[in-house]
Amino acid sequence: MTWRSTTETSDKLLGALPYLLPLFDAVIVGGALMKLIANFPVLAPVGNVLLILITPVIFAYSLVPFGFGSLVVFFALFFLVVRNQNISHFIRFNTLQAILIGFIISIGNILLSLIALPGLELITDAFYNVLLFGGLAAVGYSIFQSLMGRYTEIPTISEAVHIQLGRF
Repeated sequence: MTWRSTTETSDKLLGALPYLLPLFDAVIVGGALMKLIANFPVLAPVGNVLLILITPVIFAYSLVPFGFGSLVVFFALFFLVVRNQNISHFIRFNTLQAILIGFIISIGNILLSLIALPGLELITDAFYNVLLFGGLAAVGYSIFQSLMGRYTEIPTISEAVHIQLGRF
């Protein structure tokens, strides 16, 4: 669905760009899967594509010392993009949705690290993989929809974004 204005090619590309942040979070959470990809040469192209996609995020995070890169990027995106009325609604929508997807992945990672108990590694690895694949699915779908010029409708997340953007 495209509404509020027509979506130009630049808006489509800029709308897809913020989804690299939750993609980075998902790849970090799925560290066990990345080890699996490294052990099987058949899956190496998948790992290479993911590495190429998240390299700009790694660079952006490394510019800020003491590991505060993600926090600085979050505030920069929120205050300079989401709250800026001069930027198209499509870009602001996708940016806020990417922030929320990354937030969900990060909170899931924190919760899983808190409940990690000895002997339950198989169960926690399964939940980490659910976060990884869920994050990859949400990000992939969102990037595709954004490049097509459509608003991504993910239940609950998109509703929260619509409510939040209604305030700004």
